[in-house]
Amino acid sequence: MRIAYIAAGAGGMLCGSCLHDNRLARALLKRGEQLTLVPTYAPLRTDEEDVSHDRLFLGGINVYLQQKFGVFRHTPAWFHRLLDHPALLRWVAQGAASVDPAKLGELTVSMLQGEAGKQRKELGKLTRWLAHDLRPEVVHLSNSLLLGLARPIAQQCDVPVVCSLSGEDLFLDKLVSPYYEQARELLREKASHIEAFVALNHYYADHMAGYLGVDRQRVQVIPHGLDLSGLDSSGYDPKKQDHGPDSSTTTIGFLARICHDKGLHRLVEAGERLARESPKLDFRIRAAGFLGQGDIPYLRQLESRVALGPLAGRFEYVGELDRVEKIAFLRSLDIFALPTVYPESKGLPALEAMAMGLPVVLPRHGSFPELVTSTGGGLLHEPLDSGDLAGCLAKLLGDSDRRANLGGAGRAAVVDRYQMDRMADQTVRLYQQVLADRVAPRVRGG
Repeated sequence: MRIAYIAAGAGGMLCGSCLHDNRLARALLKRGEQLTLVPTYAPLRTDEEDVSHDRLFLGGINVYLQQKFGVFRHTPAWFHRLLDHPALLRWVAQGAASVDPAKLGELTVSMLQGEAGKQRKELGKLTRWLAHDLRPEVVHLSNSLLLGLARPIAQQCDVPVVCSLSGEDLFLDKLVSPYYEQARELLREKASHIEAFVALNHYYADHMAGYLGVDRQRVQVIPHGLDLSGLDSSGYDPKKQDHGPDSSTTTIGFLARICHDKGLHRLVEAGERLARESPKLDFRIRAAGFLGQGDIPYLRQLESRVALGPLAGRFEYVGELDRVEKIAFLRSLDIFALPTVYPESKGLPALEAMAMGLPVVLPRHGSFPELVTSTGGGLLHEPLDSGDLAGCLAKLLGDSDRRANLGGAGRAAVVDRYQMDRMADQTVRLYQQVLADRVAPRVRGG
């Protein structure tokens, strides 16, 4: 099957959506499908083999300049190719602050307008390339912020378009008026051009069906799939623990983007409470993950707070990690916590922790209750409640048998139901179904 998978790069950030899109593409290629992973806005970043195409469309610099200045909608092709060069986009992303949705409302609306927006020139390049060069049988958009592409692609290529749902409501809900209202209206309008939506869990399928105003039956749930094959010595193997020289100290870990939304400060608050109220508990907190320029003050404030409080000497931020470093980091942990302040739509780090046999402690909102209930791999705490988080952590810090039982259950569930080959098989079945549904009316109509 010829598949064009159009994925949105995250401006240099190592994000869960890019990891998922690239891993799904790898799994489909492994399965023998003729897939092209097409990056947009910025090159994709992943900690596994990057299988994305070397040509990038809707480059972030071009998209922005064409939004702000009309002259850039008429400049020559060679100039646009220069601005779309991956090396330039990576260089710009390195020095950029974190994306602020409050400043991107006008651009978001324009992109959702599709061929009526200010980026119609860039959109035309993509649709012509798809129709004349790739000639796909199905096109898959990586998130609903790309819905402005759906109608022109469907018309130009005469193919069904599928769209993943990947946490974009967090961005959209931070848009300011009137752009928030305009974007919501456009999303509902453009959703009619999608044959099927895909969500990673039932929580987000239910949530986004209402958000987009589509029939829930149009949203297929296909869970995350991890690559558990073990790419050299860095494979997910819970039998190989590496707790370092302080093996008697129980280590609580956090792996996610370092920002307020992911809730590292909540984990620090819970750790401070434990240190004050249960001084005999021997534990430390290790955090890792991407740190954008705009979030450096957030981390510095946390580090200053820790240095002056009861967690002094017991907190460490180890930086952004590649795959080998990530596996080593997870092996150094005894408990994994991710106290997000918003309802999480994906939760990939929690799934990776479970793959390593770690018990997880997660807030009772978003996709996490579904994940913990289906795997039996952890405990749930009240969202935004550092005291309840501390209580859950205390239960595990003092009970190694319970940690082992929960970790074993989570690991078994991941091996059984969250592998990338299974994700690929389910995705192909979805493509086959939308193609069959598209043919059926034509057959009946003669």
